[in-house]
Amino acid sequence: MQLKSLAARKYAQQQKQPNADQRVTQFLPMVHKLVSKVTSYLQPPLTRDDLVSAGTIGLIKAAHDYDSTKNAEFQTYAYIRIRGAIIDELRSWSFAPPSLNKQLQEAQTIHDEVMAHTGHSPSDEEVAKKMGIGVDKLYKTYEQGRARYFLSMSGYTEDEPALANVLAGSESGQPEQRIEREELVHDLADAIERLPQKQRQIVILYYQQELTMKEIAEVLEITESRVSQLHSSAVFKLGSLLKDHDNAR
Repeated sequence: MQLKSLAARKYAQQQKQPNADQRVTQFLPMVHKLVSKVTSYLQPPLTRDDLVSAGTIGLIKAAHDYDSTKNAEFQTYAYIRIRGAIIDELRSWSFAPPSLNKQLQEAQTIHDEVMAHTGHSPSDEEVAKKMGIGVDKLYKTYEQGRARYFLSMSGYTEDEPALANVLAGSESGQPEQRIEREELVHDLADAIERLPQKQRQIVILYYQQELTMKEIAEVLEITESRVSQLHSSAVFKLGSLLKDHDNAR
């Protein structure tokens, strides 16, 4: 009996292998698409190829671990595993020098103080003036540090749903998870509403409509580098505003 059971399991594994290989081939373009969404967060020595490799490994593991009786559709399951692998790879290489952390902390303090006194986020020009630097230098600081805020907002843990998923309206299975997501959606919508108009448009176009920076530049009729600057500022502000909401709970 045990021999028959062992043979049956081995046969099932052999039958499953071709399906797994087919899934890897079919969904490999998803890896490249997801990598293209985060290439702006790359910092040397990490390269695009590193992220593609990490995402591909995530896809292979997803294909072999997938159980249609327990998991959602494979496309959804693969998306989560691939993006999680890419985020993990980014996180493993994400570090900021003390000087950058100090500048980001100073900007954060200014943001919090202005919010406490006025009830609204300070403009980029206002933050730069209080820091004693030019606004271009502030944008450069945001761009250098945005991986930190991106990772905190796009964390792929059970407790931290990704910003892109929330904006896309993805549903959680458990009632308590749905309640938490509804609260996060409410907080996020409020935070996005507080952003300057152009930054608000960029967040929606990038995370919800899944346009690239280049495509957004064409839609808004501004340069791609300007989109990158405004996106970095928006990510910083959203991170700060959502932190304020968490502290207020």
